[in-house]
Amino acid sequence: MKHVLVPSLTFCLLTFGLLLGHARAQGSSTPPKGGDSSTPLPRPADVSSIDGIIAAVYEVISGPAGQKRDWERMRSLFAPGARLIPTSPVRPPGSAPDAPLTGAEAYAPHVFDLEAFIERVDKNTQTQGFFERESARRAETYGHIAHVWSTYEARHKADDPKPFIRGINSIQLANDGKRWWVVTIFWEAETPKTPVPEKYLKSQD
Repeated sequence: MKHVLVPSLTFCLLTFGLLLGHARAQGSSTPPKGGDSSTPLPRPADVSSIDGIIAAVYEVISGPAGQKRDWERMRSLFAPGARLIPTSPVRPPGSAPDAPLTGAEAYAPHVFDLEAFIERVDKNTQTQGFFERESARRAETYGHIAHVWSTYEARHKADDPKPFIRGINSIQLANDGKRWWVVTIFWEAETPKTPVPEKYLKSQD
């Protein structure tokens, strides 16, 4: 993406709900759109290359508080059945969603389909600005598949001097012979115990 990315495609990808990676939730069973007659037509530049689709994911998730994101553009990027998966601490049952973390919590992936992700991000962006950008990338491709290891950083305002969060979006892509699709964005936000390694702070040639 949270990352959203979505938005990553950091994205990694939501506390900002999901995008901070501290939310506890399961994705809705609503079938995601994509790849059929219900799929919005993509912008050709968004899906004609890996560079284009990664840039589009980060761009579509970003914006000031109260600005409606272009969710139709977002839907045009994702394959049928696509998933967005933050991995984050699991608070004990009964804990408040914003209860302080102790650092002893177990981590787990939280799986969202595209519509569940959009619903949660849409609520958060009403009150909080969120601007996510890719700061470094490593990519591997074979045949019609690609894996992009995309380091992200996010700011509440586009001109904030420092990001409030960083992390890594693991983005899987597929090409059907005509265009690229996002299949999965799986991410984790940086913490004091899990700083982003130096080697992932610069792109690999």
